[in-house]
Amino acid sequence: MTEIESPPLPEHDRAAIEQFVERAWSEFGLAENTLASYRSDLVGFARWLAGQDAGLATASRELLYRYLAARAAAKYTARSNARLLSTLRRYYRLMRRLGLVEQDPTLLLDAPKLPRALPKALSEGEVEALIRAPDIATPLGLRDRAMLELLYATGLRVSELVGLRADQINLRQGVLRVTGKGGKDRLVPLGEEAQHWLEQYVQQSRPVLLRGRIAEAVFVTARAAGMTRQMFWTMVKKHGQVAGIASQRISPHVLRHSFATHLLNHGADLRALQLLLGHSSLSTTQIYTYVAREGLKRLHAQHHPRG
Repeated sequence: MTEIESPPLPEHDRAAIEQFVERAWSEFGLAENTLASYRSDLVGFARWLAGQDAGLATASRELLYRYLAARAAAKYTARSNARLLSTLRRYYRLMRRLGLVEQDPTLLLDAPKLPRALPKALSEGEVEALIRAPDIATPLGLRDRAMLELLYATGLRVSELVGLRADQINLRQGVLRVTGKGGKDRLVPLGEEAQHWLEQYVQQSRPVLLRGRIAEAVFVTARAAGMTRQMFWTMVKKHGQVAGIASQRISPHVLRHSFATHLLNHGADLRALQLLLGHSSLSTTQIYTYVAREGLKRLHAQHHPRG
């Protein structure tokens, strides 16, 4: 993918984008990552429009077609362009409602067809090897074991895991109260293994890492700071190497996919899985049924005498 050359962002478009982002946050309660994606998409489009002597308020469908063609030439993916169109649709729908634009260039424009992206999942044996990789004799190793156990047992998003606070955990009842996308809360059961390792970490390892300091985050570093997504990614890769799992097959999100796929393989109800994962739409959860089905097909082909 190459960058599309474009001039600086005009001030009037910058103000319009920030107004949209503020309204999107206040009206829909969208997460910071989503708002950042909206801002990035709109800034890119507005800068390109400036090079065409146009702006967001005057953009036509023809200009949008030309922008999409320029992105295609720059090797942007269909998925990236689909996300862009989703952003623009939301932007122009809101700005039309506020009476700030006269036309919506996204009307009658079809999103690019996307291939069904099946999530990757590790085998149950691979997950077991990964979870057992940390050295639990050390405070950091015990922390890593607790994080991996918790992620696989609950299917949390990585941002939910590293952002977990002490007041969100109820070890007596064995549940977490998680705030997911859109600020929606859900209760997630821990399971006996994850609860055991979380208790071990909280009682033994966390006080050693904090050394009398105070931190809001449950999972902390040796400097008593909260873990970041990037730090957790590095940690998962390190333990994946110890477990003998190829680096390209593993990521923090793969454990969430594995959690969902393994539950379905063992007969979990799809709607229950939807609640556990925090999906707003059942169609998002249904993609895991394809993963489970493909696994069953491979199993049949490998072991059935007429497979």
